[in-house]
Amino acid sequence: MDRKTIAALVLITMLLIALPPALSAQQPEPKPLRFEFTPFLGYRTSLSFPVEPHVTGMNPRVVLDASPTYGVSFGMRLMNEDDLVEIRWARQDSYVHAEDITPQPARQRVILDQFHGDFSHEPYIENWPSWVRPFALGGVGATHVSGSTNLSFTRFSFGLGGGIRFDPSRHLGFKIQAEWLSVFADPNVAFICGGGCIVHVGGTLSSQGEVFVGPILRF
Repeated sequence: MDRKTIAALVLITMLLIALPPALSAQQPEPKPLRFEFTPFLGYRTSLSFPVEPHVTGMNPRVVLDASPTYGVSFGMRLMNEDDLVEIRWARQDSYVHAEDITPQPARQRVILDQFHGDFSHEPYIENWPSWVRPFALGGVGATHVSGSTNLSFTRFSFGLGGGIRFDPSRHLGFKIQAEWLSVFADPNVAFICGGGCIVHVGGTLSSQGEVFVGPILRF
């Protein structure tokens, strides 16, 4: 093999080594994924409404039973990619019963629909894997409760919580979220007991907790 052939082979080898980095450097960085869609399944604790007028020595109340929940959220990341704004709908299909009320009303089926605007922030934590991202969130909106009788009301609600996101790939993730939720029900909200009995719940914040899990689709 002559010197010209050896020189040509060396040149070709050097070009093959240098070409991939040069090509990768010319490729544009992928566009940030701004939008997220999350269907989820969860579970909510009971929701208790005190009854007015209150009787000393008793604790009359109307209780929405704990039960599973489901829903969806759609969000958009802000210019700071650690911040996410979402619109979330959640439904709880449950039953309501009364405690310390005479006559004892029958157990009724109710559906709770909650519509919240959520804002979440993912803080940077040193030494955490890049694909695991904790977050804190707060949300405000409205909660609608409707029953099998004439029960139907919509009231202001809000929530505070947090969770962890897992991002194994660019377009698919997974999150676990826990939240404390509160609904304001004033005395104008009435529950029908049956037999002409109507009870009015007190003007107070009634709270419940929720935990849910779901996949994250990013695009």
